[in-house]
Amino acid sequence: MGQTLYDKLWDSHLVHVEDDGTALLYVDRHLVHEVTSPQAYEGLKVAGRKPWRVDSVVATADHNTPTTNWDEGMAGVRDRLAKLQIETLDANMREFGAKVYFPYLDKRQGIVHVIGPEQGATLPGMTVVCGRLAHQHARRVRLPRARHRHFRGGACARHPVPGDAQR
Repeated sequence: MGQTLYDKLWDSHLVHVEDDGTALLYVDRHLVHEVTSPQAYEGLKVAGRKPWRVDSVVATADHNTPTTNWDEGMAGVRDRLAKLQIETLDANMREFGAKVYFPYLDKRQGIVHVIGPEQGATLPGMTVVCGRLAHQHARRVRLPRARHRHFRGGACARHPVPGDAQR
């Protein structure tokens, strides 16, 4: 029987399957924003590590950016925590780098899930991940398949992906 498009994409990104069915997928693009990325970058610093594939990262200030007061620059971000998160994202992008970064006040900056397609950074057939927020899925995600395939969040941070040069 032929494969569905879903199966073809899954198989082309499958790196390893554990005995319990947990799958490690190759990730083509990593969308980064200012809310959850500070913890991730701090974890890398504490562990003495660097991001594995900086060329997979597309970052933007998203959740804490006001829609008014742009003429005031960073002074227009009135919330202290919001400003800290935006500044921390700026600092992490300077330190670690990214394929592309759309900082606060950049005309291309916007909703992290929207800028990928808008800027041509996420394309059909890619696997794309983004930091988890309360309104997103839990750590383990069950995918809608008859055979329940699932993956563990953060697996790519723990395991090297063989054959990266082939992708």
